[in-house]
Amino acid sequence: MIIEALDVPWVVLLSMDSFYKVLTKQQQEQAASNDFNFDHPDAFDFDLIIATLKKLKQGKSVKIPIYDFTTHSRKKEWKTLYGANVIIFEGIMAFADKELLKLLDLKIFVDTDSDIRLVRRLRRDISERGRDIEGVIKQYNKFVKPAFDQYIQPTMRLADIVVPRGSGNTVAIDLIVQHVHSQLEERELSVRAALASAHQCHPLPQTLSVLKSTPQVRGMHTIIRNKETSRDEFIFYSKRLMRLLIEHALSLLPFQSCTVQTPQGQDYEGRTYSGKQITGVSILRAGETMEPALRAVCKDVRIGTILIQTNCNTGEPELHYLRLPKDISEDHVILMDCTVLMAVRVLLDHDVPEDKIFLLSLLMAEMGVHSVAYAFPRVKIITTAVDKKVNDLFRIIPGIGNFGDRYFGTDAPPDWSDDEDALST
Repeated sequence: MIIEALDVPWVVLLSMDSFYKVLTKQQQEQAASNDFNFDHPDAFDFDLIIATLKKLKQGKSVKIPIYDFTTHSRKKEWKTLYGANVIIFEGIMAFADKELLKLLDLKIFVDTDSDIRLVRRLRRDISERGRDIEGVIKQYNKFVKPAFDQYIQPTMRLADIVVPRGSGNTVAIDLIVQHVHSQLEERELSVRAALASAHQCHPLPQTLSVLKSTPQVRGMHTIIRNKETSRDEFIFYSKRLMRLLIEHALSLLPFQSCTVQTPQGQDYEGRTYSGKQITGVSILRAGETMEPALRAVCKDVRIGTILIQTNCNTGEPELHYLRLPKDISEDHVILMDCTVLMAVRVLLDHDVPEDKIFLLSLLMAEMGVHSVAYAFPRVKIITTAVDKKVNDLFRIIPGIGNFGDRYFGTDAPPDWSDDEDALST
C-alpha cells in the first residue's frame, strides 16, 4: 500500500526473509521438527544484510539470496536488485542490529494484536509453506511469542513512527508517504542547488576534454545544428565529428614508451597503449552510431550494449537491456552517447573503475558536465562542444535538436523539442 501510494519510480522492496543463515545438517533436522528458533537475531545473516543495504544506498546492484521456507535452505539461484530512489527494508528483526539501524532513514514499527498475528501465521504457514496446524502452534508458543516479547516488542521505542492496526491504518500510511515525498523533494532541491552553484561559480571540471574548435570542427557544427540541413548531410557530418571525437578520446588513454626497429634496421622510440584492452559500450539508440568510428580506428575492439529508455510518465531512465563483455572490469571503457548517470552506474555495478570510464558525447551543456562531474568525479568527459544553457525542460540551448530522430529519420514526440541523446542530464 505504501509503494502504491508513493507512486514514484524506482522503489525497491528488500525483505529480511531472504537473509536467513544457511543451516547446518543438525539445524536442518531441528527445523524439520519445528525445534529450530527462526525468530532469534542469530538466525539472520546481518553482515550480508548490512553489506547489501549499503550497496543499494550507493546506487549499486546487489545479489539477493532466495530462501526456500519449505526446505529451510537457500536456493542456488540469486536475484538482482538495483539501487533505487526509495528502498523499503522490512523484517521482524529490522531494529535488532546497531549497525543496521544507522542505515535506516525512517524507522517504522507496525503493531498488530497478538491474536491477529497468530491467525495470520497459521494461514500463511499452512497454505503457503506446507506446515500442519500442530507444528505451527508448537513453534509459535516455543519460539515466536517469546522472541517477540524479548527481541521485537522492546524495539518499538526505536521507531520514528508506530503504526497500529497495520494496513488498516490509512492515516498512518498517508503520513508515511507524505514524509517520504518531502525527503525526496528536499534531496532533489539540494542536488539541484549544488549543481546550479557549480554551474555559476566554478569553472568546468578538469575531467572534461573538449575537441579543439578548429574552423573545420566549427564548420561541421554549423551544418549539423542547422535545422534546414538534410538528413544525408546530417549523418555524413555527424559521422565525421564522431571519428574526430573517437580519435581524441583514444589520445587520452595511457601510453608507455617502447622501441621498435624500422625496415632500415634503425631504432624508433615510440609509444604503445599500456592498458589491457579497450571496450566500447554504446547506449541504444544514438550510441550505436559511434560504433563504426570506434571499430575503424581501434582494431579488435570489444563492444557492449545498454538500452536505457526514459519513462514517458515519470521522466526517469529505466534499464531495459544489458550486454557487456566478460572481464570488462579490467578494461578502459569508452561509453558512447548515453542517458549518462544510469549508464555509468551500470558500469560501476560491473566493477569498472570510475577513472577507467571515458564518457563520449557529441554535444553537452555546461550543467550536464557539472552533473556528471558532481556524481562521478573521476569519469573522463569528452565532447566536441559545450553549450552554455539549457531550457526549462533541461534541453541543450542552442543544441542540435533530437539527435536520434534527425539521424534515423524518425519523429520525436511533440514535447521532445531538444536532444534526447546528446547529454542534457
